[in-house]
Amino acid sequence: MTAELELRGADATPVKKKERKLAKRTKKLNRSFAGTVFLFLFISVFAIFTSLPLVLTISNAFKPLDELFLFPPLFFVRNPTLSNFSDLFILMQEGWVPFSRYVLNSFIITGIGTFGHLMCASMAAYPLAKNKFPFQKVMFSIVVLALMFSPAVTGLPNFLIISALGINNTYWAVILPAFAFPLGLYLMKQFMEQVPDSLIESARLDGASEFYIWRKIVMPNVKPAWLTLIILQFQGLWVTTGGVFLRSEELKPLTFAINQIALGGVARAGANAAAMLITAAVPITFFIFAQSRIIETMATSGMKE
Repeated sequence: MTAELELRGADATPVKKKERKLAKRTKKLNRSFAGTVFLFLFISVFAIFTSLPLVLTISNAFKPLDELFLFPPLFFVRNPTLSNFSDLFILMQEGWVPFSRYVLNSFIITGIGTFGHLMCASMAAYPLAKNKFPFQKVMFSIVVLALMFSPAVTGLPNFLIISALGINNTYWAVILPAFAFPLGLYLMKQFMEQVPDSLIESARLDGASEFYIWRKIVMPNVKPAWLTLIILQFQGLWVTTGGVFLRSEELKPLTFAINQIALGGVARAGANAAAMLITAAVPITFFIFAQSRIIETMATSGMKE
């Protein structure tokens, strides 16, 4: 009995040595406290640098006219005032189209365009990612090729198509082209390919329809993708001016009204600064709320076969 215990102790000694060596290696691989502090400071510097345009926009909205035109310019406001917002309110009341109408037009175009693009992109990406059919690779190659064209190249074809459909000078002239934004289809297709095929096959064996699989299985598993897509499309449509498609003043979005204010020259500089802040506040607020959901879903969306 004593001999067996001695043998066990002799066998256990090398095991403990190995465990100690592994623990030392793990400690060496772990980031030290000084490294963590340095990384935090490094990221903080870049975070402050990237937030400077937003801080300047907020500061300019509360600057009086004399501070707006100082040289060298002031980054932070010294004598904050609300006169820029009152001037903007008076200026909007003088027009025959109320300021609230421009805001409503932007919400209509942005909301319908974002929702419609999400539906079209996700429903088109599902068969491209999870079904086999003729010319599948060719169709996806066309989508990738469409990403290379700038809006200046597609402007004339879009105008000819919209005019042929007879929807010029309507909301649909701006909303309908947003449905076919190729980046959304590409993004959704790449994410849907990561969904395990076993989940889809088991649902099909249980008698689920393709629409049910897309709605109940695929879309919840690619939540980070479509939340990112919503942010990108929302920001893109919110700053649209309507271009040559919207000619009626009552259909113009908010960005068009702000551009008109900016054309007023020096006298409208304060009102323009206030309008810029109001315009930027909506997408920034939307991004802040949506970003937390994206981080949350990315942290819990690991999928394996």
